[in-house]
Amino acid sequence: MTFDFPVADRYRGLATSPVKEIFALAARPDVVSFAGGIPDPALFDLDAVRRCYDWVLTHQGQRALQYGVTEGEAEMREQAAARMSRFLPTSADQVQITSGSQEGLFIAAQALLNEGDVILVESPTYLAAVQAFAAHGARVIGVPGDDHGVLPDALEAAIGEHSPAALYLIPSFQNPTGRTMPMSRREQVGEIVLRHRLALIEDDPYGDLRFSGEALAPIASLPGLSKQTLLMNSMSKLMSPGVRIGWTRAEGPIGQTLAVAKSAISMQSSVVDQLTVARYLETEDLEGHVAQVIDVYRHRRDAMADALSGRLPDSAHITYPEGGMFLWASLGSGINAQDMLADACDAGVAYLPGWSFFAQDPDFSTLRLSFVTHSPDVIAESMDRLVGVIDRTLEQPI
Repeated sequence: MTFDFPVADRYRGLATSPVKEIFALAARPDVVSFAGGIPDPALFDLDAVRRCYDWVLTHQGQRALQYGVTEGEAEMREQAAARMSRFLPTSADQVQITSGSQEGLFIAAQALLNEGDVILVESPTYLAAVQAFAAHGARVIGVPGDDHGVLPDALEAAIGEHSPAALYLIPSFQNPTGRTMPMSRREQVGEIVLRHRLALIEDDPYGDLRFSGEALAPIASLPGLSKQTLLMNSMSKLMSPGVRIGWTRAEGPIGQTLAVAKSAISMQSSVVDQLTVARYLETEDLEGHVAQVIDVYRHRRDAMADALSGRLPDSAHITYPEGGMFLWASLGSGINAQDMLADACDAGVAYLPGWSFFAQDPDFSTLRLSFVTHSPDVIAESMDRLVGVIDRTLEQPI
């Protein structure tokens, strides 16, 4: 006889998740997957990371293996504050260490959102953020955007209609679209957020992965906005996704609320990983490592964009990101990218259908491709296969 556990309404019917499916696709040996934003392990700064773990375990071993502080170890908070201070003056006591920025989103949802609250997001937006907000009973409302990010007029209208509790944005190299919000748009959005006294969750895991142009300061750095913004960052995309260290910058009493929520969820982030990342930031050449990664990623983006250029339907639109990890394609022409995925996998190539990134009204013709995992030659060959699948799909009778 089996026992049926009671399942909370927030998870009822969710036997799996799109994030889980990403990694399942990536694990198939017969498929070249562009579904997940999975860094090429050959690019990890392995020797430097090993040196830092060895130093921590040799010199701070007992402390590293013991319980730690909910807000984070002092060294890690100081290093995180130093990185954020490049654009926005930040002190260590304004930093909450998290187990990756994904935990940061979950903590923010716990701290800010009540059942039935509305949170506004870009349309499309990061699918795991939508899951985190919805799991706390929030109504997630998508705001339309263009190639420069969320549209200010649409944001203004959505605030007036829904009276949201918060707004969630990824201004730099957005997941899934790869688009970047220019400074002029950031200023427009920031003015709206400030005028409406709206809490902003600003997620910036990709901002340091810029291939061209000048680095852009976060919206939180604009006058008056730091006090009402939770600014999130992570080492996952710069050092290693396996080292689950991220952080949230917050000012004022909300910082204590975040710490209480963090304590209830995981009590603390890994002390040994925090001390190792802090040691890495203190003694190793992160900027030099990131520069090497950026050079590789730039060539891979170009390989993907070149392989698709002029070969998609006239109705298609693809982004050409200035950095980050993702290229976004809207195919149009009545193509359903979800239905096409099985044929693509049979052809040896996988992508992530775009519908899952929409809070409402999904565009089923969209798909996300990550260009960071594979070499330019593998990308070019795989995009040939994908274009062939698209062409055969267009030839099928409707």
